[in-house]
Amino acid sequence: MKFDASIQARDLNQLPALVRAAEVIGFDALWSHETQHDPFLPLTLIGEHSETLSFGTSVAIAFARSPATVGYSAWDLARASRGRFILGLGTQVRPHIERRFGMPWPDSPVGRLREFIHAIQSLWRTWQTGERLNFRGEHYKLTLMTPFFNPGPIDHPDIPIYIAGVNVGLCRLAGEIADGFIAHPYHSARYLREVVLPAIEQGASQSGRDADQVALTTSVMVSTRPEESAFVRSQIAFYASTPTYRPVMALHGWGEIADQLQGLSRKKAWNQMPALIDDEMLDTFAISAPSGGLAEALKQRYQGLVDRLSIYRPFVPDEEDEFWKELVSALRQI
Repeated sequence: MKFDASIQARDLNQLPALVRAAEVIGFDALWSHETQHDPFLPLTLIGEHSETLSFGTSVAIAFARSPATVGYSAWDLARASRGRFILGLGTQVRPHIERRFGMPWPDSPVGRLREFIHAIQSLWRTWQTGERLNFRGEHYKLTLMTPFFNPGPIDHPDIPIYIAGVNVGLCRLAGEIADGFIAHPYHSARYLREVVLPAIEQGASQSGRDADQVALTTSVMVSTRPEESAFVRSQIAFYASTPTYRPVMALHGWGEIADQLQGLSRKKAWNQMPALIDDEMLDTFAISAPSGGLAEALKQRYQGLVDRLSIYRPFVPDEEDEFWKELVSALRQI
C-alpha cells in the first residue's frame, strides 16, 4: 500500500520547499485538488523540484474543461516528469458544474465522462503515432490536428487515468476503462468492500479486463486529538448532506439521517448538522487514534483493501513536520 499526501497550493511560491520536504519524508505521491485553486499549476513545480515523487490531480473537474485542454496539460506534465504524472478526473455534481463553472450538466454523466476519456486518449494516440485524428462521439468531435498544433511523441505516453466518484456508475466505468479509482474521503471500509470493489469488478468483467488493473486509492478522515473530532463530524455531515451521496449512509441504515442533513443544508443550517453525527458514525467514516497509534489503525482498516492511501489533511511541513515524519516512518515499518 502506497502512502501519499495532499497539497493545497495557496501560494505557488511556497511549493518548491514543500515538495522537497515531501520527498525527504518519503511520500509516494502528491495530489493536487480543484477546490480553491487550479489543480494543474502546482504539478509543474512538483515535477521540477522532485526526482521520485509521483503526482496527480485528485481531481480535475472534467466537465469544466474540454478533452483537448486536459490532453495537452497531461501530455506536457508526463513529458516534464518522465512519466510520473497521474491524471485524476471527476465529474463533480450538477450545482457546481452549472453554477460554479457555468457549464452544462450532461444528461448522462457516466456516458459523458467515458467519451471524454476516449477523446483524450484519441488525441494522445495521434500525437504519439502520427495517426489521423478522427474521434466522433455523441458529445465531442475531434478531427483537426495539423503539425503546428501537434506536440509530438513523448517517452512516457501511457499516462494513467484515475476516475473519482462515490456511486456505482463511476465505479463500473473505472473498471471498464481506467487505471485507478479515487474513492471519496466520505466512505466506510464496508462501502469500499460491498459497493465500490464489486462495481469495479463488474465494469472490468464487462470489458474483458482484470479488476486488479484498477488501483483503488482514497483519503481518510482522521482525528488524532479530541478537538479534531468536531471538524471531522462537520466534514462527514457536509458530505452526507449531498443527495447523490445518500447511498453511503443508507448502506449502514442511516438514510434518514442523510435526509435530515439534506434538509438542514437547504436551510443553510450548517451549525446544526454536526450534532447528527454520533460516535458510531464518526468511527465508521473516520479513524480516531492518537498520533502514535494512527499508523496501526490505518493498517488495520485499509491494508489489503486499497492500493494507495492518504490523510484527509493537507501536507504542511512547517506546521506538522514531526507528525508526518513519524507517521510515514511507522507505516514503512509496518
